[in-house]
Amino acid sequence: MIYNDNEALEYKVKFYFNRKTGRSPVKNYIDELGNKEKAKVLKYIEFLREQRGILDEPYTKHIRGKIRELRVDFSNQKHRLFYFTFVGRTIILLHAFLKKTPKTPNNEIKRAENYYLDVLNNKEIYEN
Repeated sequence: MIYNDNEALEYKVKFYFNRKTGRSPVKNYIDELGNKEKAKVLKYIEFLREQRGILDEPYTKHIRGKIRELRVDFSNQKHRLFYFTFVGRTIILLHAFLKKTPKTPNNEIKRAENYYLDVLNNKEIYEN
Protein backbone atom coordinates (compact mmCIF):
# COMPACT_ATOMS: atom_id res chain seq x y z
CA MET A 1 0.00 0.00 0.00
CA ILE A 2 1.37 3.42 -0.98
CA TYR A 3 0.35 6.45 1.00
CA ASN A 4 1.52 9.97 1.61
CA ASP A 5 2.49 10.52 5.22
CA ASN A 6 2.49 14.34 5.35
CA GLU A 7 3.32 14.40 9.04
CA ALA A 8 6.65 12.71 8.35
CA LEU A 9 7.47 15.56 5.94
CA GLU A 10 6.45 18.35 8.34
CA TYR A 11 9.10 20.71 9.56
CA LYS A 12 9.23 21.83 13.19
CA VAL A 13 10.28 25.18 14.58
CA LYS A 14 12.24 25.27 17.83
CA PHE A 15 13.60 28.17 19.80
CA TYR A 16 17.23 28.26 20.84
CA PHE A 17 17.44 27.89 24.62
CA ASN A 18 20.40 29.40 26.48
CA ARG A 19 21.14 26.93 29.28
CA LYS A 20 23.22 29.47 31.22
CA THR A 21 20.54 32.15 31.42
CA GLY A 22 17.49 29.89 31.16
CA ARG A 23 16.10 32.15 28.44
CA SER A 24 15.12 31.78 24.83
CA PRO A 25 16.19 35.01 23.07
CA VAL A 26 13.71 34.77 20.17
CA LYS A 27 10.77 33.68 22.30
CA ASN A 28 11.44 36.50 24.75
CA TYR A 29 11.76 38.99 21.87
CA ILE A 30 8.43 37.92 20.39
CA ASP A 31 6.69 37.97 23.77
CA GLU A 32 7.64 41.65 24.19
CA LEU A 33 6.11 42.74 20.86
CA GLY A 34 2.71 44.37 20.53
CA ASN A 35 -0.18 42.15 19.43
CA LYS A 36 -0.16 43.13 15.75
CA GLU A 37 3.62 42.88 15.41
CA LYS A 38 3.64 39.57 17.26
CA ALA A 39 0.93 38.19 14.96
CA LYS A 40 2.90 39.16 11.86
CA VAL A 41 6.16 37.69 13.17
CA LEU A 42 4.41 34.42 14.09
CA LYS A 43 2.74 34.34 10.67
CA TYR A 44 6.14 34.65 8.97
CA ILE A 45 7.59 31.91 11.19
CA GLU A 46 4.71 29.63 10.22
CA PHE A 47 5.23 30.49 6.55
CA LEU A 48 8.92 29.62 6.95
CA ARG A 49 7.95 26.27 8.51
CA GLU A 50 5.46 25.49 5.74
CA GLN A 51 8.13 26.24 3.13
CA ARG A 52 10.60 23.93 4.89
CA GLY A 53 12.97 26.75 5.83
CA ILE A 54 13.48 27.85 2.25
CA LEU A 55 12.29 31.32 1.33
CA ASP A 56 13.84 33.77 -1.09
CA GLU A 57 14.26 37.50 -0.68
CA PRO A 58 12.57 39.62 0.50
CA TYR A 59 11.44 37.13 3.19
CA THR A 60 14.85 35.74 4.08
CA LYS A 61 18.47 36.53 3.41
CA HIS A 62 21.65 34.50 3.79
CA ILE A 63 23.85 35.94 6.51
CA ARG A 64 26.86 33.70 7.04
CA GLY A 65 27.52 29.96 6.89
CA LYS A 66 24.24 28.15 7.57
CA ILE A 67 22.66 31.16 9.27
CA ARG A 68 19.87 33.05 7.52
CA GLU A 69 17.64 35.90 8.64
CA LEU A 70 13.87 36.01 8.50
CA ARG A 71 12.88 39.57 7.65
CA VAL A 72 9.64 40.90 9.08
CA ASP A 73 8.89 44.55 8.38
CA PHE A 74 6.05 46.19 10.25
CA SER A 75 5.50 49.86 9.55
CA ASN A 76 8.94 51.41 10.23
CA GLN A 77 10.06 48.48 12.39
CA LYS A 78 12.45 45.97 10.83
CA HIS A 79 12.41 42.76 12.86
CA ARG A 80 15.16 40.27 12.08
CA LEU A 81 15.21 36.67 13.28
CA PHE A 82 18.31 34.56 12.69
CA TYR A 83 17.74 30.86 12.10
CA PHE A 84 19.15 27.75 10.50
CA THR A 85 17.75 24.42 9.36
CA PHE A 86 18.82 21.59 11.62
CA VAL A 87 18.76 17.81 11.26
CA GLY A 88 15.41 16.08 11.50
CA ARG A 89 13.54 18.75 9.59
CA THR A 90 13.88 21.30 12.37
CA ILE A 91 14.25 25.06 12.04
CA ILE A 92 16.07 26.56 15.00
CA LEU A 93 15.35 30.23 15.71
CA LEU A 94 18.56 31.59 17.23
CA HIS A 95 18.37 35.32 17.82
CA ALA A 96 16.08 38.28 17.11
CA PHE A 97 16.58 42.03 17.10
CA LEU A 98 15.12 45.26 15.82
CA LYS A 99 17.24 46.47 12.91
CA LYS A 100 17.95 50.20 13.09
CA THR A 101 20.83 50.55 10.62
CA PRO A 102 21.08 49.86 6.87
CA LYS A 103 23.62 47.09 7.43
CA THR A 104 23.13 44.20 9.84
CA PRO A 105 25.35 44.91 12.88
CA ASN A 106 28.25 42.49 13.22
CA ASN A 107 27.65 42.04 16.96
CA GLU A 108 24.14 40.67 16.21
CA ILE A 109 25.63 38.20 13.70
CA LYS A 110 28.29 37.14 16.21
CA ARG A 111 25.63 36.52 18.85
CA ALA A 112 23.69 34.29 16.42
CA GLU A 113 26.89 32.43 15.52
CA ASN A 114 27.60 31.79 19.21
CA TYR A 115 24.08 30.43 19.68
CA TYR A 116 24.51 28.30 16.55
CA LEU A 117 27.70 26.77 17.97
CA ASP A 118 25.92 26.15 21.28
CA VAL A 119 23.20 24.24 19.43
CA LEU A 120 25.78 22.12 17.62
CA ASN A 121 27.51 21.35 20.93
CA ASN A 122 24.20 20.35 22.56
CA LYS A 123 22.39 18.60 19.70
CA GLU A 124 20.51 16.25 22.01
CA ILE A 125 18.34 19.15 23.24
CA TYR A 126 17.07 19.91 19.72
CA GLU A 127 16.92 16.52 18.03
CA ASN A 128 13.53 15.38 19.39
